Amino acid sequence: MKYNNIDFDTYFKNYPSQDGYFGKYGGSYIPPELQTAMDEITEAYNTICKSSKFINELRRIRKEFQGRPTPVSHLERLSDSIGNGVQIYAKREDLNHTGAHKLNHCMGEALLAKYMGKKKVIAETGAGQHGVALATAAAYFGLECDIYMGAVDIRKQAPNVARMKILGARVIEVTDGLQTLKEAVDAAFAAYCREYKEAIYCIGSVVGPHPFPMMVRDFQSVVGIEAREQFLEMTGELPDAIVACVGGGSNAMGLFAGFLNDPVTIYGVEPLGRGTTLGDHAASISYGEEGVMHGFNSIMLKDENGEPAPVYSVASGLDYPSSGPEHAFLHDIGRVKYDVASDEETIDAFYALSRLEGIIPAIESSHAVAYAIKLAKQMNKGSILVNLSGRGDKDMDYIIEHYGIR
Repeated sequence: MKYNNIDFDTYFKNYPSQDGYFGKYGGSYIPPELQTAMDEITEAYNTICKSSKFINELRRIRKEFQGRPTPVSHLERLSDSIGNGVQIYAKREDLNHTGAHKLNHCMGEALLAKYMGKKKVIAETGAGQHGVALATAAAYFGLECDIYMGAVDIRKQAPNVARMKILGARVIEVTDGLQTLKEAVDAAFAAYCREYKEAIYCIGSVVGPHPFPMMVRDFQSVVGIEAREQFLEMTGELPDAIVACVGGGSNAMGLFAGFLNDPVTIYGVEPLGRGTTLGDHAASISYGEEGVMHGFNSIMLKDENGEPAPVYSVASGLDYPSSGPEHAFLHDIGRVKYDVASDEETIDAFYALSRLEGIIPAIESSHAVAYAIKLAKQMNKGSILVNLSGRGDKDMDYIIEHYGIR
């Protein structure tokens, strides 16, 4: 299929380019000494991703340890509540081991670290799911693990902080700036600059310098590949639309990867938070402009000085002032439509899915559910597949404290 002169039959062979660009987005904007480390990672990944030994080991881990494939569920009662015949389905990444999609790339990154002879993995985390997943992978492979997390997110995500510590990770509190995801990335990057000879930085999304946007997408593509096959088997056809939440955008690129070459409408949902005022949301693609941060060029939210702007979201995993470069590219060529869901819509969707389907979703995933409900009401017929990227155990205390039991 061709879209805006892009041939999606050969898309994954051509994007990113050899130097890590999706059109004008991506690349590697880092100090020379760190570039040497990134080149080492790129060379190692390009070698092992073609290795049958690595591929077969990752497949075994996914089947025997992660519990893949995760199912697709028909959300029949939620669909019936809308009442116009549109059917909503969910790809159940909440049933992946550790409760979210993050383990898909963390096991791959940790396996890569072992291949490279590294002793430690370093990462940032917002909602804590990436931290838990990497701590799990580190325990599985016998690696040391340092997780950098903003003080605000540590308070919001206490259950995940406890899980990381139980798994043997060192959780390092970040107290700079807004004390959320951006600052955690800053701190993790600084640590990696000091320790890159013995450690590997396992970026938690399709962001950062090349090769991480490509590598995380490739590891996460299992989500879309499985979902496409499962949906066809369940219904005999492809969904009319697919929907996923977008912060950095790893769960979304995982789902999208399976459907880019199909006649399916694709939606990425960003957090509108409290509204459109800068500092009240984290919808970088919807309201941002081109800019470089954390070693890559993408679309980002900027303050009056051109620096990364303060952001907010009820979801700790989405409060990031930029998005992955591939998302920026897919937005520019029009292949993916990016829109927003507010905090209020998100919490309503959180309770709707819990009460109607017996599934308590992560607040991040609830953004996608909220948009799917809104989209279904606009459609006269058809089907929507939502990526339910994680479960909401980590969020329950926060929601009860701030929103009560509805």
